[in-house]
Amino acid sequence: MTADRLLTDCHVATMSEGGAAYGAIEDAAILIRDGRIAWVGPRDQRPAGDGVETERLGGRWVTPGLIDCHTHLVFGGDRAGEFEQRLGGATYEDIARAGGGIVSSVRATRAASEADLFASAMTRLEGLTGTGVTTVEIKSGYGLDLETELKMLRVARRIGREGRVRVRTSYLGLHAVPPEHRDDRAAYVDKAVDEILPAAHAEGLVDAVDAYCEPIAFSEQEVARLFDKAASLGLPVKLHADQLSDSGGAALAARYGALSADHIEHATEAGVAAMAEAGVVAVLLPGAFLMLRETQAPPVELLRRHGVAMAVATDCNPGTSPLASMTTALNLACVQFRLTPEEALAGATRNAAKALGLAQHGVIAPGAVADLAVWDVARPAELSYWLGRPLLHRRYLAGAPA
Repeated sequence: MTADRLLTDCHVATMSEGGAAYGAIEDAAILIRDGRIAWVGPRDQRPAGDGVETERLGGRWVTPGLIDCHTHLVFGGDRAGEFEQRLGGATYEDIARAGGGIVSSVRATRAASEADLFASAMTRLEGLTGTGVTTVEIKSGYGLDLETELKMLRVARRIGREGRVRVRTSYLGLHAVPPEHRDDRAAYVDKAVDEILPAAHAEGLVDAVDAYCEPIAFSEQEVARLFDKAASLGLPVKLHADQLSDSGGAALAARYGALSADHIEHATEAGVAAMAEAGVVAVLLPGAFLMLRETQAPPVELLRRHGVAMAVATDCNPGTSPLASMTTALNLACVQFRLTPEEALAGATRNAAKALGLAQHGVIAPGAVADLAVWDVARPAELSYWLGRPLLHRRYLAGAPA
């Protein structure tokens, strides 16, 4: 067998379903050819090969590169002042209705240059890649006009070219009603659906379409208009659903065959069952749950019972989840939502890949893309256990050190 690289003297959490916990293979080896996994298995059974560059990993654990499948990484300014307000008793809804929240980030993002947005996003990206992330989803949604939405998405594409990370973009035009349309939201929905999305798609900036379905944001009917347009353009959809209330978001996501329904703290059993039937991934966002001091956790037991795949993401954003560490997100998902460490790691690998429509990522198996993370841990559960301890030894993108 010809190969580009052999990783040996390691243990592998393949994260393939079935078999041992974590899909683990101890005392393992991984052969990589043309950026993909050619073989993985016990070291003493590896195929013979000549001229392979061999790297001994000193007994470290190897996992698929982590996938952060829900972020708002590109934005201007910050909202530390709102953090202080919430600690003083203000709710997220209070702040949003007073003109803060998402709209305050819109003002700062509109005022920022592409270069400034890129530079600030790259500092946040360091926290993600430093905790094993090899793929990151980045949303727009802090522009809410044609110029700034395109600016955000162009910055996201540049991060994918220059940031040593894979990037998937989501158009989040229905995130909030911008100030200039406060008295005519229908006109903004028309613009978001019929002008901004087609322009962004024509420029090749959109991998998926997202929306925020809540009483303080957009209705089912408004979101349906956007999703119908996305379908006409051949774009998959995803949804911020049932975060603050039972607003029918999980069922709406299922009706449109969405890649994922995200947050879902208030999803009902009927909504969860609909997600299961449609194959919609539940993306759990423990950073926002923590920062908003929420008390109703996502219905994890219902998700397990109905067989809904659960992903975990940082939701990195300036207002409700200023979280730029994927391993911290894993810990919070375990502590707050009672996921097992294996469920949390699956949520940051194979299930996160599914939430982004990436069929050949998130596992270590023949044919899969060789995006890998190597860890200084004695067992995979440590990735969800430690808070703040540096654990990453090295990342690989398509089999090359990153």
